[in-house]
Amino acid sequence: MAEHTDQWTDVTVLVDKILSLHNRISTLPSLAPSPTVDAVFTELVAACVPPSKVDVTKLSPPLLKVREELIRLCSSAEENLEAHFADKLAEFDNPLDHLQRFPYYTNYVKLAELEYTLLANHLPDLSIPERVAFVGSGPLPFSSLVLASHHLPDTLFDNYDLNEKANEQAKKLVRADKSLEARMSFRTADVAQLTATDLATYDVVFLAALVGMTAEEKAQIIAHLGRNMADGAGLVVRSAHGARGFLYPIVDPANVVRGGFEILSVYHPDDEVINSVIIARKQSTRNRWLSYLVHVDLVRGY
Repeated sequence: MAEHTDQWTDVTVLVDKILSLHNRISTLPSLAPSPTVDAVFTELVAACVPPSKVDVTKLSPPLLKVREELIRLCSSAEENLEAHFADKLAEFDNPLDHLQRFPYYTNYVKLAELEYTLLANHLPDLSIPERVAFVGSGPLPFSSLVLASHHLPDTLFDNYDLNEKANEQAKKLVRADKSLEARMSFRTADVAQLTATDLATYDVVFLAALVGMTAEEKAQIIAHLGRNMADGAGLVVRSAHGARGFLYPIVDPANVVRGGFEILSVYHPDDEVINSVIIARKQSTRNRWLSYLVHVDLVRGY
């Protein structure tokens, strides 16, 4: 009984802390990088990263609204921070030599290594893909840069973002490395508007954490990918777990399955890497029906 009480006490303390930080962030005059903005978001991350038994999907409606608002605020702050550093890095003759100036660069390096390792372990036939798409690459496409430079040296990368300015900023980062530049394209497009003509050409699609801000939006995007990706292609989805769900949307694995994919791994880091990673493979129509029939048989057996 005491353990149960302590658990609820910990969750209550965490939620109170999140509410206080949400109020402080909501009243900031700007989310552009500054000592004040950096400090409050550093405090928010520090509160959310430690392991927690909180299930953010089961909060009360008012708290769910706060969580949704907080994720959007985090998204805006992250976009501002990346745009700021993209411009700063572009001032160097070779921006790629200075990526470590970004305060969270190490996290991206570790996340890219984690994703590649999971991909190679669970989809070994796709561990050296010919062509991949990264959806939601932003002005600082660290994940693509790290994967292309250290893990996938011969792979072609198509980076998608809604923001044309972000793509223009990203292009400047690879201008001094002609070999890498030749393997990187930056396309301004909404993933929901891409068809099989585009998506079926990729061996692997990476879906960034902030593409789709709610569970419903994520499910719709994944279902669209499922309708248009090639059978057998890999999908790498970034999600969140525990209190980290106050920072990023949580992807329900059931929605990945409903979208036409077979889940091969769901990994929740317990270190400074914030995002969880889901590895899945696009099922053929025949295999989807077989999975459905097996599911029906199991249900009838109970």
